[in-house]
Parts: sequence; C-alpha cells; structure tokens
Amino acid sequence: MGPPEATNVCAGSKIEIDNFECVVDGVVQALGQAGADVSVGYKGELDMTDTPPVTVPFYEVGICPVNVHWHLGAEHRSEGEFDEDGTGPDHGDDEHRKLAGEARLGLRCNHYDEDEKMFTKDYKWEHCVDMKVGETYEIHWPHSKAGACGTLNQWQSPFYDGVFCHAGKLDLSILQEQVGVQAQVFTIVNDDSYYFPNLFNGMIVDEELGMGVEITKYTGSTTGTSRDNEVCSAYAPITWQVDRKCHMISASSFDKMCADMAAQRDDMAEDYYPHGSREVVSDELAANNQVNRHLVGNFVY
Repeated sequence: MGPPEATNVCAGSKIEIDNFECVVDGVVQALGQAGADVSVGYKGELDMTDTPPVTVPFYEVGICPVNVHWHLGAEHRSEGEFDEDGTGPDHGDDEHRKLAGEARLGLRCNHYDEDEKMFTKDYKWEHCVDMKVGETYEIHWPHSKAGACGTLNQWQSPFYDGVFCHAGKLDLSILQEQVGVQAQVFTIVNDDSYYFPNLFNGMIVDEELGMGVEITKYTGSTTGTSRDNEVCSAYAPITWQVDRKCHMISASSFDKMCADMAAQRDDMAEDYYPHGSREVVSDELAANNQVNRHLVGNFVY
C-alpha cells in the first residue's frame, strides 16, 4: 500500500476581514499599522502602550513560523540602513519582472555599487522568480500560535492559512502575544561568500556578523499594497520584530530558500517572487510602543 493521501488541514483557513478607511472625520479608526519606521528613538503617535509587543524570541511564547515571503524593497524604514537615500539597479522593462507586474518598490539599502560585479553580475535563478541581483528585499516570516506547528502542514501559502489554521486557539484580546512577524532586509549579491543555507526557517541571528542583533519590536498589522495611509488593515494588533540593519546575502541563499519552499506539502508557488511594498506608515497610524533591543552575548539591553 502507498502512503495515505496528503491532507492539508490548513487549506482555506484564512479569515476574511476587509480593509477599511484609516481616518474618518479626522478620527483614526485603525489600530497600529505596519510597516513603520523602526529607527532607534522613533515613536508613532497612536497610543498602543496598553498593547505591548512580544519582546522575547517567538519560540519562547509557543508560536511557530507558518510562511516565508518577501517584498520588493523594504516596507519598514531604518535611518541610514534602508531609507529614502538607498539605491539599487535599474529594472527598466525587463521581461523577467512580468510576474510582479506593477509591484511597488519600497525603500532600499545603501550597499549597492554599480562598479562592483557582485551587485551587477546576473545569477541563474532555478527556484525563485522575478529576482534581481543588487536589489533590496524585505523578508517576512509570519508566526502564529494557531499554526500547525511541528507538522507537515506548518508552512502555508497564503500565510493567512497558516496563521488561522487552528483559529480556535487564538484569543483576540491578546492577539499580539499569539501572532507575530519577523522581518529582515537584504541586498542580493552574486557572491557565495555571503551564503546562508537556512533562510527558510526564520531570521538569521549571528552576533558576530551583526545579523538579527539590533531589533525593533512594536505592534502593527499585516502589510502589502492593498493598504496605504488611507486604507488600513484590520489584521491587528500583531507583534513585529524587525532587524534594523540591512545585510548582504547571496542570490544562492534565496534560491535555496525557494527550493525549501517547493519541498513543503502545501503549494507555496505564489510566494516564489517578491510582492509589492506598502508605503511606510504615517506617524498618526503608527504605534507608540516601540521597544529597541541590542543583543550582546546572552544579554539584551
């Protein structure tokens, strides 16, 4: 006898909640939105101090990653790391960008140098789609207490299916303690000295390299280009843990991640290419509960 038929218990689990107008008659209707400015010292104007973010690694509070996807450019802003002064390659009308179509480009890092080959030499992508060497991408790893953690159905596309797979486990009064997103920003280089083999499972944390060390934590919402500073997401509040630094990473690291995605039970093909970036959240829609952390050894301050 062959193996039992694979059953994706999370398929179609997404709970549909419509976007809505952010401000009505001068009154903010939304809970804090994402992606916000994560620069040290930044505070939004929306009082969310009674809804603090999770400040420890997500695994310590029993929530697991349920998806990985990325955006063209950065949805968050970090002064001097990924901001309005960032640069990158000219996409022009490249045919290879057809899947992303009119994907909105977010902010960029400042690593790009058109005179260095590792930023300009093409890479032969085997698994990821619509990617470009030299460009900035922000990776998101959504986490949820309601995920099918530790099973073959843990990883899902769309990510909402993973977040809401066992929705009965969620307590909406403390949603920010049960749903969160790790975010890390990279510039793609064609240089395998920047290879990391396990980009799939979550944020890279390497104290020596300064990766996953300087983290801003706050409560926000889901992102994407269906939202902006006029139309808000109702999926909030959730905890965001965002690496404030931009890092260089090899194209082969991304391609390995896409290969890992293809090996999952659920079809993750809709996340093999970059999604458009939401514009940075305005001050009036951003939470004021940012917590900045810097890891040194086993100490966080």
